Amino acid sequence: MIEIDGSYGEGGGQVLRTSLSLAAITGQPITIAGIRAGRKRPGLAAQHLTAVRAAAKICQAKLRGDALGSMMLEFIPGTSVQPGHYTFDVTEAQQGGSAGAMTLVLQTILLPLAMACAGSQLTLKGGTHVPFSPTMTYIEQVYLPMLRRMGVETTAKLRAWGWYPQGGGEMQIQVSGGDKINGITLLERGKLQQVRGLAVVTELASHIPQRMANRAENLLREAGLKANVQALREKGVAPGAGIFLTAEYQHSLTGFGGFGRLRLPAEKVADIACRQLIEFHHTGAPIDEHLADQLLLPAALASQESRYRTAEITRHLTTNAAIIEQFGLARVTVDESENMVMVMPRVGENTP
Repeated sequence: MIEIDGSYGEGGGQVLRTSLSLAAITGQPITIAGIRAGRKRPGLAAQHLTAVRAAAKICQAKLRGDALGSMMLEFIPGTSVQPGHYTFDVTEAQQGGSAGAMTLVLQTILLPLAMACAGSQLTLKGGTHVPFSPTMTYIEQVYLPMLRRMGVETTAKLRAWGWYPQGGGEMQIQVSGGDKINGITLLERGKLQQVRGLAVVTELASHIPQRMANRAENLLREAGLKANVQALREKGVAPGAGIFLTAEYQHSLTGFGGFGRLRLPAEKVADIACRQLIEFHHTGAPIDEHLADQLLLPAALASQESRYRTAEITRHLTTNAAIIEQFGLARVTVDESENMVMVMPRVGENTP
């Protein structure tokens, strides 16, 4: 049994998610102590508990410690990963519901299901666009397209928007299964092809997304970046607003967003997303710091080495790298002077 220190490094939920993914793929039993010890509210929150139960469901794992607030977990896989039709609802994990990010549940079980022997269909319910988590727009427009370049054939469709704190969103995901994951090399991003965006509200006036869209297009034009931002009123159970920008370069993709909140003008929401995108553009890097972290796991499971350059080496990334190395599937080298990440899989050990 692999013993994992949940307080290691940045001490957040990534330690849990990566550990669950690799336990399901390898069949290796794990114990995790000090789960999310680095957070203000340590232990399993609703989205983490849902991820634990989802990972257990797909490999019939035995669980101990699967409760809200638990800082200890024992996870013993019972079978290889089983493809199928699954529904996981973050709102069921806690009385009164939750807007916990379903994207974090998806990132826990996606690669295990992608490597399973057949296809799967997922329905995920909860928060789709939640601060401090990858949004479903980022998953659709950046993460999944980059995974497709590595051989992971997955498509996603947003059925309903779910904002913090109410949630109520829904997503459907098709996973082809039987995927062979290839390495990726991204050292140069090439020229900027386009910036596209979505300015979205639910249960709010239509002038709000239009103001966000206009502001973003003007700011990006001033920065020399031509953008097309679509203003939309969409389906959701509660009021919410946000803007999400995707920059498509010759060789890579990146995305940034901003969320509306009470007494924050629509123009300020657009400012937040635009500032992040412009700052990233000026780095010249092909990969944003979040994607650099998210690509570590597929790179570790690939059949060839991966090398990529990122805008920033985060503690999130170095923590994730250490957890991956603990399973012995790959060697991860991080060059902080060059913002370079190299992942060398130990080929032959990565099949369930």
